[in-house]
Amino acid sequence: MTIHQLSIFIENRSGTLIRVLNALKEANIQIIASTIADTAEYGIYRLICSEPLRACEELKKANIAVALSDVFAIAIDDQPGRAAEAVKTFSEAGISIIYMYSFLLGGKGILIFRTDDAQRAQQIIEERHLSVINESDLQHIS
Repeated sequence: MTIHQLSIFIENRSGTLIRVLNALKEANIQIIASTIADTAEYGIYRLICSEPLRACEELKKANIAVALSDVFAIAIDDQPGRAAEAVKTFSEAGISIIYMYSFLLGGKGILIFRTDDAQRAQQIIEERHLSVINESDLQHIS
């Protein structure tokens, strides 16, 4: 019910992000969505891609610090307020969203998020029949 996300640790200096992007380009891996959260000295570049396991291997070969984690991905209608409704579903169940980012895919909004209670979040997704995106859905993009 979750998908793999890469978290790449990059220094806040010129050239570090391009190293990551070039490694993925050379491996012919499609980036689907990404976001950077930064601090004064480094950033965490989170990304969803077409082949996360292979991407992780390729980045490690290039001596790039990377971690693989599981995140939820749900599809919502591309209409104002749908993200708020989805987040409210988890909030009402007492689940906190640790971080979230979104993108459009095939006319749907896709919410990528991590919670403080993955087991309960999975239960809510099943109970509410939320539309889950899996990795095979993402692999057809590239």
